[in-house]
Amino acid sequence: MLSGRRLDLLDPTPVDIEIEDIAHGLAFVARWNGQTKGDFAYSVAEHSLLVEELYGRIAPKSPAKWRLAALLHDAPEYVIGDMISPVKSAVGPDYGALDDRLAAAIHIRFGLPAAVPKTIKRQIKKADKISAWMEATQIAGFSESEATKFFGRPDKAILEGLQIRLRPPVEVRQAYTARHQGLLGLC
Repeated sequence: MLSGRRLDLLDPTPVDIEIEDIAHGLAFVARWNGQTKGDFAYSVAEHSLLVEELYGRIAPKSPAKWRLAALLHDAPEYVIGDMISPVKSAVGPDYGALDDRLAAAIHIRFGLPAAVPKTIKRQIKKADKISAWMEATQIAGFSESEATKFFGRPDKAILEGLQIRLRPPVEVRQAYTARHQGLLGLC
């Protein structure tokens, strides 16, 4: 890792996880395989910031630790990249096991339980699908009806005032790190 840490992907430990490595990696991993409108790829870091914001709107009384879990929901992708669901399925259960081990190490590193409770995970997944709908309609060229077919129709009130904006990786990395720090301060 850029921090100098050595991360064993097959047996990750929390002491080898650094938020700067996660933020850097995610800021350079493109969602939609880079097939989005704009001058910059829409990164997993930017997506994660949006999911955390949406989660906060879905569960406004939720403790900061679950907002942190929402921010970190795709954190393993800083080393394993972003794959669409059909590819993950084709790779098989080993991909899921690797993702789970990395997520557990990341969670423990930042004071979360290794496994997020199922009710929280469902709410984060709902925020993730709303984010995907927004991404599809705002930057990936889908019509609202096409996006709704794949991701469901989000409640318009949850989307109020939100707009996807593509930023340079360095700016997104800084925003991700700052939000992580802010959430840790509330935990």
